[in-house]
Amino acid sequence: MASLKEVRNRIASVNSTMQITKAMKMVSAAKLRRAQEKITQLRPYSQKLNELISQVSENTEVGASSPYTQVREVNKVLVVLVTSDRGLCGAFNSNIIKAANAYIAENYAAQQEKGNVTLFSLGKKGMEAFQRRGATVSTSYTDIFSRLSFETAKTAAEGIMESFADGVYDEVVIIYNEFKNVATQIVRTEKMLPLVSDNSGEATSNIDYIFEPSEEEILLDLIPKAIILQLFKAVLDSNAAEHGARMTAMDKATENGGELLKSLKIEYNRSRQAAITTEILEIVGGAEALKN
Repeated sequence: MASLKEVRNRIASVNSTMQITKAMKMVSAAKLRRAQEKITQLRPYSQKLNELISQVSENTEVGASSPYTQVREVNKVLVVLVTSDRGLCGAFNSNIIKAANAYIAENYAAQQEKGNVTLFSLGKKGMEAFQRRGATVSTSYTDIFSRLSFETAKTAAEGIMESFADGVYDEVVIIYNEFKNVATQIVRTEKMLPLVSDNSGEATSNIDYIFEPSEEEILLDLIPKAIILQLFKAVLDSNAAEHGARMTAMDKATENGGELLKSLKIEYNRSRQAAITTEILEIVGGAEALKN
């Protein structure tokens, strides 16, 4: 049985840890509200932009001339991972890493054997995980969430787009956590480049639009914007999902700390009772010895 001093130290340590987890939960809750508002406001805009590109591309061939819609034989692949810069958020990062490994093994096994799969990490945790495994990791924006803005995401997206247009990569895939609610994050895998329009909406194909300027100019201007917006949306989704995951993880940690504290207090009381009993027995034994 542990000594009273050891148990007291453990109780103090658990209390201190619980204060930290409670504070982290409150901070994440405050940040989550702001992050949730941002992604909620962006989603309708992103969806409408994608619909517009699909509608315009139905009536023009200019999309085929864009450097970002060129479908090539896939020899070199870039996988963009959106992870967090910090831990203590449950399985948030490990789910992305597992999904990336599974997706690469399933779709790019031949390219991986040749060393033609490159990881582009948005977030420190993804970079660290794949560097430990000896994978090829390209430029990393490890502090993207500390200065999260459209301009930061735009800079990253433009670098990726330039590499694709120059033929450095033949295909670009993005893997991130989509925010659903505080307790649920869904891992999404989307093809970022080449951009392929979704012409599944039959109802919109009969709409007669008047374009000013021309359809070609509109489409060539919208395609880069859509790609940049796709990455920005993934970053905002991941940001909100991270705070939700950390909030849930810290709540669970606080709950587990409370359970541990109860068992430590019981152990402390037992140790204290045992010490008191021992002292009483020693006193009684000493008194009996004096009588004799």
